Amino acid sequence: MKFSECFLPTIREVPKDAEAISHQLMLKSGMIRRLASGLYSYLPLGFKTLLKVIAIVREEMDKSGAQELLLPAIHPEELWQKTGRLSTLGEDMIQFKNRAGKNMILGPTHEEVITWLVSGEVESYRQLPLILYQIQTKFRDEPRPRFGVIRTCEFIMKDAYSFNASWESLDDSYKKIYQAYCNIFERCGLNYLSVEADPGIMGGDVSHEFMAPSEYGEDRVVLCSGCNYAASLDVARRKEGVVRKEEIREDSIKEVYTPGISSIADVSRALGVSIGKLLKTIIYRYDTGFIAVVVRGESDVNEAKLRKKLKSSELRMATASEIKSETGADMGFSGPLGLKLRIIADFDVRGISGAAAGANKKDYHLINLSEGKDFKIDEFCDIRNVKESDLCPECGKALKIQSAIEIGHIFKLGNRYSKPLEALFVDGKGKSSEIIMGCYGIGINRIAASFIEQNNDAKGIIWNSALAPYKVIIIATNIDDEEIFRKSKEIYKFLKESGLEVIFDDRTIRAGNKFNDADLIGIPYQIVVGSNYIKEGKFELRKRGQEVSLELENLDQILDNLK
Repeated sequence: MKFSECFLPTIREVPKDAEAISHQLMLKSGMIRRLASGLYSYLPLGFKTLLKVIAIVREEMDKSGAQELLLPAIHPEELWQKTGRLSTLGEDMIQFKNRAGKNMILGPTHEEVITWLVSGEVESYRQLPLILYQIQTKFRDEPRPRFGVIRTCEFIMKDAYSFNASWESLDDSYKKIYQAYCNIFERCGLNYLSVEADPGIMGGDVSHEFMAPSEYGEDRVVLCSGCNYAASLDVARRKEGVVRKEEIREDSIKEVYTPGISSIADVSRALGVSIGKLLKTIIYRYDTGFIAVVVRGESDVNEAKLRKKLKSSELRMATASEIKSETGADMGFSGPLGLKLRIIADFDVRGISGAAAGANKKDYHLINLSEGKDFKIDEFCDIRNVKESDLCPECGKALKIQSAIEIGHIFKLGNRYSKPLEALFVDGKGKSSEIIMGCYGIGINRIAASFIEQNNDAKGIIWNSALAPYKVIIIATNIDDEEIFRKSKEIYKFLKESGLEVIFDDRTIRAGNKFNDADLIGIPYQIVVGSNYIKEGKFELRKRGQEVSLELENLDQILDNLK
């Protein structure tokens, strides 16, 4: 392809809201353009990279024994009603009525559709195991699209589903896809982690996330400094060890007037109590009613752990009116003393003395509280987010927390979807059973963005050969010079005939601008035909991201030095 014929609009300035490096560079290099919040067009350069990712994903999925199909992007609402997920996704789901007045959904994911399909086709254990996958556009009404193509309202996913006759068979399918994912990310050239994860709205018991470490990742992974323990923040455990033993203070409880003060930092200052001595009491609504959750002021409730503890499909913070009804006070003034709700607390709260908490009374807090003496907790458990000061549950060494982008997620679903959608099979003894399922997703767009996050410099993107839209760019420094132009065309023709993806910068612009664009776009190899060719008959081969270059005299030397 000749640069002069490309739709490749590079720019130097980007919008101020483009925080992530990948967002900035994808805009500047002409890979994407924003249509609306969370919606992006992929220009030819960006689409070529997506196709490279898709090709790798497809090859590895096919090697695993999975079969590709394509499912509708529009779903009838009743399938989602049967599984109970219509309300779970809530406002994230994009819904509409068709002209017949039927409620329809733009598919955010395809568990319901694929399970319905298989339920009508699979009858016997002889048809199992089965792994089906698709590469399809998904739709979610993201409340806060961010970081370019990392979090959008429309995105491309590879989603796969395994159908098995037993849990042992599911284990085998799970391992196959797990390995396929490792192969995919390694071939793409990503630095990635595999961590224990929370199944979330997908359901099931076992789940792993594949994460690409990145400063602008919205997810947090917990890693051990001494062993291989790794988990997402949602499920990360910490060593349950020494409970802080604090001498119970004999000071009497005091009620302190704190008008309009409800934030942790403001309460700490107003009461003269350290944040670690404050008790946050948060009221939650779940399947069977309300519950109070207590953690120390510097900690945050881990809702994934809480949901699992309560075995609840529905969990949310109580509204202001619900808090008023359950505690008698406005939001921000809840406390464990005198509450009639069931109270669970993190292990850190056990034995605390000289603490402060809401008084369950508008504009008042209590000080000099001691757990066990002044208030009682119904149950202690690991209910907060892990912090970097915590110790590894496996080896006892310090934990660290790292930002990352989720690029893949796999789940053991069990009968979460086969039961409500009646996906059954007859086993070898003639007994009808529910199919055991697994689910496996990869974010195609996120792979491209994650690679850029991890591979860039001040000049632009540094592509590898696996994902680069072109492998070689030929830069003719002076297109008006007949010898330079002739040699550049000769190299261009030779590389094309050799089967390489090559772009020839034949524009009549300054050489400096050509070099800037080549570095910005990040093509792995640059062949420069300039003054050296006129003087010595030599042209230059540069590797993007490296300072050293080679001087070559003939065409065959190019192929010998391309890796």
